[in-house]
Amino acid sequence: MKEFTTVLRSQVDQAKQAMAVARRVGHDYEVHLHGTRIRDLLDVAARHGIDTSDWVDRAALDDARLGA
Repeated sequence: MKEFTTVLRSQVDQAKQAMAVARRVGHDYEVHLHGTRIRDLLDVAARHGIDTSDWVDRAALDDARLGA
């Protein structure tokens, strides 16, 4: 399970970095897509009982919703 958690965390970190780049260049739709990917990954983690409370700033993730 540790390897699964490590890979999942890495994917979340990659999506967070991509979302930050998209936000910096003003690509709102890409911000939304990366935010959706992060939420999907967090859902997978939750289904496996993995604590992700310190992985993502939830306020920044909420800001990534389309139309936010």
